[in-house]
Amino acid sequence: MKAAITELSETRRRLDVEIPAPDVDATIGRLAEQYRRRAKVSGFRPGKVPVHIVRQRFKDDILRDAAHDIVPRAVDDALREQAVTPIETPDVQEVSIDDGQPLTFHALFEIMPSIERVDYDALTLRRTLVAPDADATDRALEEFRRRASRLEPVADRGVEAGDAVTLDLTRRGVRGPEDAANTPPEDRHENVSIELGAAVNPPGFDAELTGLQVGESKAFELSYPADHEQTELAGTQVAYEVVVRAIHRRLLPDLDDEFARSVGEFDTLEALKTRIASDLQRDAAAEANRGVRHDLMTQLAARVTVDVPVALVDREIERRLEQVATRLTRQRVDPRTAAIDWDALRDEQRAPAFEMVRGSMVLDEVARRESLTVSDDDVEQELTRYAERLERTPAMVRAQLEKDGGIARLSEGLRREKAIDFLLSRATIVTA
Repeated sequence: MKAAITELSETRRRLDVEIPAPDVDATIGRLAEQYRRRAKVSGFRPGKVPVHIVRQRFKDDILRDAAHDIVPRAVDDALREQAVTPIETPDVQEVSIDDGQPLTFHALFEIMPSIERVDYDALTLRRTLVAPDADATDRALEEFRRRASRLEPVADRGVEAGDAVTLDLTRRGVRGPEDAANTPPEDRHENVSIELGAAVNPPGFDAELTGLQVGESKAFELSYPADHEQTELAGTQVAYEVVVRAIHRRLLPDLDDEFARSVGEFDTLEALKTRIASDLQRDAAAEANRGVRHDLMTQLAARVTVDVPVALVDREIERRLEQVATRLTRQRVDPRTAAIDWDALRDEQRAPAFEMVRGSMVLDEVARRESLTVSDDDVEQELTRYAERLERTPAMVRAQLEKDGGIARLSEGLRREKAIDFLLSRATIVTA
């Protein structure tokens, strides 16, 4: 076998391979014999077809199978011989195979570039103080009250602010955004629950419902602003038809010591307020720490001057999209039918994915230089923590990760966390 690797860039390589004709013919002959034993050809008994007829009649199939047999092994052997490790499976192209001829092909792949010149010894990071605002505790208390509230049916009046209304709803696009050819599609939903005052309600929707009584219907149109958060509705005009099926008013408990005891192990309302304030401070500190980590990753990424492998960026983009899909699934939204432009979202994620990959490349180099390793105990402890979050056993989580190749990714993530801890321990952190 002849093999040569050509450097196309810092990360891209081309592998050219030639397999001698005798080796190719030996594989073709072996496969032709296998075809002969099971070939069905008119005029011959099964297994008695002359091999030269088999090679003529099934030539294309035999050559295809021979290529599938030879090429993967040739790629592995050539890469091992050249001591090169690709990031992804090489892309094999232009395979040429025939009787009595050498088999030739080339394969394109990417490798990790060397970043040995990167400097991480003098890092100054900024910690931005995050403090809960004066009303944060009160808002948290109100959320506790809302969760502890109950809904009471209303039959003697129309819809009022704060009510929870059950509707049959039809939504139909009237006009699309400027310069758009299509209008939003028609949606029909039964027994939809809407709470007046909720931030997710369409602009002007609450006002149209106010005053309606059970059994009443109404048709109206709403215009969505161009910057509306639901991009599929931004700049559109939509017609609604609603039928009120039920009205409930929300009854909130009194804010007193009894309420505090119902929430948890708190003797007084003041004790509950103290815990909430403490939790808010803890969350603020965690947010400040996340800011420091983000500053670290940004600075590390800026110090990478070599090419970034596209395969790693694409992998990071897919990971981010999978996270979005997972969040939608947890919210009982089907990612396949969600009103999301996945191509646009993929493009939006490219720049932050590049930065994340650059930063991760430096972390891997730090781990290599500083001999940071991950022990079996480290992996087991992380598996246990992960299992607790999922409310599953560590054995079940390990089995799933091993099936998906996730143990290696988990270990890689832990090693990078150790690199982050190492860098933070040596960095100068300035509080602003």
